[in-house]
Amino acid sequence: MTYRIDRMLIEQGVVLRISGRIAGEDLDVLRTALAEGSVVALDLTEVELADRDAVMLLARTERNGIELRHGPAYIREWVTRERDRS
Repeated sequence: MTYRIDRMLIEQGVVLRISGRIAGEDLDVLRTALAEGSVVALDLTEVELADRDAVMLLARTERNGIELRHGPAYIREWVTRERDRS
């Protein structure tokens, strides 16, 4: 796996803080973490790189009401384009 997921409990639920490079072959771990429930946000502050599959998952996640926080500008723009296409 090329990234790490840390869980932070806040009053509203769980924030998953992702560090590293998010690539398609490793997305099952992120999907599992999201499915465990009560996730209110993904903190992308320490994301270095994301591939197309990762951006597609992030766009679906945001459409489903989970906030994307502090991501790199290129990821934010890419997620917005993908979200608006669907």
